[in-house]
Amino acid sequence: MNGQDKKFNAKIVLTVMVIVIIGILIAFYYSYAQSESQIGFLEHEKELLVKDLTMMKADVDRLSALNEVNEIELESSKYRVQRLMDSIGRLNFSVKRLRSFRSELRRLEAKNDSLKLKNNLLNDNNLLLEDKNSKAQKKIRELRRKSSSLAKAEALQREKVKELNEELKEKTYLKLSNIEGSGFRLRAGRPIKSDKASVIEKLRGCVTIIGDSAAINTKKVIYFQFLNPNMRVLEDNANTITVNGNVYSKRVEFLFTGEYTEVCDNITLPRGSLEEGNYRINIFENQKLLSTSEFELK
Repeated sequence: MNGQDKKFNAKIVLTVMVIVIIGILIAFYYSYAQSESQIGFLEHEKELLVKDLTMMKADVDRLSALNEVNEIELESSKYRVQRLMDSIGRLNFSVKRLRSFRSELRRLEAKNDSLKLKNNLLNDNNLLLEDKNSKAQKKIRELRRKSSSLAKAEALQREKVKELNEELKEKTYLKLSNIEGSGFRLRAGRPIKSDKASVIEKLRGCVTIIGDSAAINTKKVIYFQFLNPNMRVLEDNANTITVNGNVYSKRVEFLFTGEYTEVCDNITLPRGSLEEGNYRINIFENQKLLSTSEFELK
């Protein structure tokens, strides 16, 4: 009886041991399968990390090549990306380690987005600067053209002045004497000499041409210029004569016989248009002032 009990107990112990061994094998198998699954997951995440970091490194290198963002920020970003890529190559897989790298990756992605935004802003600024530069260059070209045209006009004007000066040096002008200016009022249509400004309707200028045997029977033209006390040119019947920019009151043409000749002419003004003061009469020939005289109206 005891022998049978011992055999029975041995079978029970053996059965228990077999069950325990099978349980251990099952537990080991599930543990191994779970580890394989986790390793596969980590390998997949590693590939994603490497892909993201590679793309980010390419962006940083592109921005660096464009030289459009801050050099210090670029170098810092390149160093951190390279450090992460080197660390992934030596990675001992764990979920905690993966989370740490993913957090660092998110920070780098945010930094990369910031660099892209700065680069876009710089590109916009560059476009604005290019537009302003283009407008400035266009203005410079216009100013240069205007400056060139002005220089040509000034050169032409200097040449004309030079020619005129040469002509004036060679030309012989009339010689004058006894220049006189005076005022006249009208009574029944007859002019009466007067020095009262308020009633004067005509101003007369007279001059004596000194004889010149070298200019016998030549047509001459002289200009009378009457100036009021404010040095304004007085008009003849509301009209003036302009020659090469010079304004005169009256043009006087006569035939010079070569002998002493008195030339007189007058201008007509509205009664009461003159004020008291000193008046002047200037005599010109071909823009050259020959003589001048003053007279007073009271």
